[in-house]
Amino acid sequence: MRILQLGKFYPIAGGVEKVMWNLAQGLSARGMRCDMLCCGLRRELKGWNVGYHKAGKLIIPFNESGHCIVVKAVVKLAGTMISLRMVSEVRRRRGSYDVIHIHHPDPMAAMALFMSGYKGKVVLHWHSDILRQKGLLKLFDPFQRWLIRRADVIVGTTPVYVRESEALANVQDKIDCIPIGVDPVKPDSDGAMRVRSRFPGKKIVYSLGRLVPYKGYEYLIEAASYLPDDYHVLIGGGGPDMEELSAKIKEMGLVGKVTMLGRVPDEEFSAYFNACDLFALSSIYKTEAFAIVQIEAMSCGKPVVATRIPGSGVSWVNQDGVSGLNVEPRDARGMAEAIVRITSDRDVYDSFSARARARYEEMFTYDAMITSCMKLYNRLLCD
Repeated sequence: MRILQLGKFYPIAGGVEKVMWNLAQGLSARGMRCDMLCCGLRRELKGWNVGYHKAGKLIIPFNESGHCIVVKAVVKLAGTMISLRMVSEVRRRRGSYDVIHIHHPDPMAAMALFMSGYKGKVVLHWHSDILRQKGLLKLFDPFQRWLIRRADVIVGTTPVYVRESEALANVQDKIDCIPIGVDPVKPDSDGAMRVRSRFPGKKIVYSLGRLVPYKGYEYLIEAASYLPDDYHVLIGGGGPDMEELSAKIKEMGLVGKVTMLGRVPDEEFSAYFNACDLFALSSIYKTEAFAIVQIEAMSCGKPVVATRIPGSGVSWVNQDGVSGLNVEPRDARGMAEAIVRITSDRDVYDSFSARARARYEEMFTYDAMITSCMKLYNRLLCD
């Protein structure tokens, strides 16, 4: 069985490209031939010190059964790499794979598949609708409709998202679901102790993500104003809203209660998850389709307070009353009340903590994702 994961970009920043990377690595590690083809900006390609360069491409071996192939892109527009080399590369490789597993949204990958003349099976992984770039969607819509028709199977990361997507309303018979899976966050007792020593006697509420409007961090900051004084909110991540959010903390007199951490270094990633008492996800738009950070928190037994975003899979990932609680988007007081409800009683907290870890083990492990994907390919090729 020969598989190509198609779409997105390198270096890996998270989200869709991280899922592609993990799938390609995990499948090839089990002996399946699985490659990943993506784009990288021309000016950055020479500086990457991983893999090797061949015929104008960067080749990064996973193992004997798989590679990541990075082709040059000319420019990045509206979150999409523009690369004629991707078109030619897919066309050149069209006879080499039994399945092309294309990840949406990625207009460049869709156009490359369309122009390749590939005749084999297609898996369309529907991570998200195109929501913000309405102009791009108008231009891309004919390719998107073709891609939906062309796909033999459409995979969602949660059953809710693909069921509620208007674009997929007429193809529900093609739908399957493979939840995203991750390795558990590594224990780091020393790192956790260092974090907790900075906030002695405090219950730590942690959130991590890019500082952009759809994350709704202003409501998490506002929620801090309703929390008792023995709570401290930590927000990790960088992004364009840093200055505005920092100003809001000062304006609300919350400097001693909310800390903006900035980008969390890789070596401190585990420490903050291990140190916190609870993870909070304040996102307000369907752009947040899954939120991998939720399952990372669950993997180390941290309850989650998240939001019920209409049409999103976020509140399916965090099962209300099981792994945590879900509140309405933009409801700062409701978020604060949910945080207190989970953390104010030790028995209640321990129960949520145990169920959060159990939900991760049942639904969101890395091995489960790889196994489900292999079963999907086997069904597809045996039909």
